[in-house]
Amino acid sequence: MSYAIVGFGKIGQALAHAFARKNIEVTVASRRPPEALAPQARAIGPTVVAKSLRDALEADTIILAVPFGEHREVAKALQSWEGKTVIDTTNAFPVPEELDGLPSSAFVAKAFIAAKLVKGFNHLIAATLAADPIVEGGHRVVFLSSDDADAIAPVAALAKQLGFAPVTLGRLNEGGALVHARGRTWGQLIFQDLFKKEQ
Repeated sequence: MSYAIVGFGKIGQALAHAFARKNIEVTVASRRPPEALAPQARAIGPTVVAKSLRDALEADTIILAVPFGEHREVAKALQSWEGKTVIDTTNAFPVPEELDGLPSSAFVAKAFIAAKLVKGFNHLIAATLAADPIVEGGHRVVFLSSDDADAIAPVAALAKQLGFAPVTLGRLNEGGALVHARGRTWGQLIFQDLFKKEQ
């Protein structure tokens, strides 16, 4: 399984730290050329490799860490998203009217036609996400939701590999609504920094 983080702002870098901590190779890309990202990527760790957006999108799993409004630009970069898993870390706040009542990730999924989309890693601030998720025998919780039941298992496996405790919320418009903003209100689980003890 190959991984790429698209977007190298605070959330993208926080997730790159999580991969580096576990020596898992990950490609990072943004609108800036790879040469501009390379020094920061190298500083995070040797398994974090800056590449062009086109090269990054060859990965099996793409972590979308761009500002919400930029997801369409990323989606246009590939003709087909068949066989790809997209992990949507974006938050739309305040919620734009164009969503027309849809959870933001369901809206994002429309742009990534044929991809398996999972909402995840979006409810924590970057500094928390970048910190070691294993604290005092517990693992920091990440919430996952998707309208594609098969998509969650590999993302949950990745979250565990990174040291997090994945908690599945079900479909985007059901349990997933807890990690989506509504209008000018954050979902109830957003910013909740929770830990799960070892089973």
